[in-house]
Amino acid sequence: MASTLYIGLMSGTSLDGVDGVLADFSGRGIRTLDAAFTPFPADLRAELMALQAAGANELEREALAANALARCYAECVKTLAAAAPGPVRAVAVHGQTIRHRPELGFTRQTNNPALLAELAGIDVIADFRSRDVAAGGQGAPLVPAFHEARFGKRNQVRVVVNIGGIGNISVLHGDGRVTGYDTGPGNVLMDLWIARHQGKAYDQDGAWAAAGTVDAPLLDLLLDEPYFRQPPPKSTGRDLFHADWLDAKLAQQPGVSPADVQATLTRLTAVTIARAIQAEADAQAVYVCGGGACNGVLLRDLADALGGTIPVASTDTLGVAPNRVEALAFAWLGYRFLRRQPGNLPAVTGAAGPRILGALYPA
Repeated sequence: MASTLYIGLMSGTSLDGVDGVLADFSGRGIRTLDAAFTPFPADLRAELMALQAAGANELEREALAANALARCYAECVKTLAAAAPGPVRAVAVHGQTIRHRPELGFTRQTNNPALLAELAGIDVIADFRSRDVAAGGQGAPLVPAFHEARFGKRNQVRVVVNIGGIGNISVLHGDGRVTGYDTGPGNVLMDLWIARHQGKAYDQDGAWAAAGTVDAPLLDLLLDEPYFRQPPPKSTGRDLFHADWLDAKLAQQPGVSPADVQATLTRLTAVTIARAIQAEADAQAVYVCGGGACNGVLLRDLADALGGTIPVASTDTLGVAPNRVEALAFAWLGYRFLRRQPGNLPAVTGAAGPRILGALYPA
């Protein structure tokens, strides 16, 4: 009998490291048995950040970064495999997005899954997004199908909000229907701003944002971005929301203090997510995962932007820690791949139809 144990790996837009989970799909529900985190070395993080934009000698630099990334993945896999109660069937790995241009027909998640298969000695499933893009879809978000499988509840409209570098929503309508899309910046601009001014990777619990005041004219400028008005299906990333985008906006509203900018960026994330939720459904409950779930100021801003009438909680209340949801989602997508079951939702991504996502690299 084939093993029902899978390892899921996710390294997201925040570029902090690899989140991994050991999952069991034995038929007793979707269970998380263990979790691990492998931080990126500073030089790898810097190179992955640099590869987000065009530069010299990109092909060689990306290949070397992919090798280093695969070694980080292998370290995380080793930790999780050691805790497994039996053999692991496969490792499902997202890769690191460095370009996402579905309007041009491609998305690029750098990785070396062949090297990871060699290092781990376990089958590897990778490259989940490109098949959806080939079918005319956005290739993102892919997690809504998993959110429905794990968090959906009959006759209750729930929204799962993932706030990583980019924010996205999954609206679980309570009747099997799922809608969702990327809402815009999650933590990416807040992280960029605090790194620039305080040398920190992120604003812990929104403490710096809490020390500032939202600048209404600046918020209006930030919200005047065509992406926010674009109808779904849609997806985005650092290709749009980057330092140059923010600096161009700030140049139109000079003199705002750094702390007030941070408060305004936090409110931007909250408002764009809230507007997306309100446009999709009359939500009865909102559950937040990703790094943003640890930012108390952001969560309060989100609850306020929703009118203060909808409960906002972490996915912890549904039995999955916020920092494990995406890795668990990719473990589930790997499980779906080996069962030859579709992983995408055409209503979310805009693909021509359901597709089996991923590519296999045997051990």
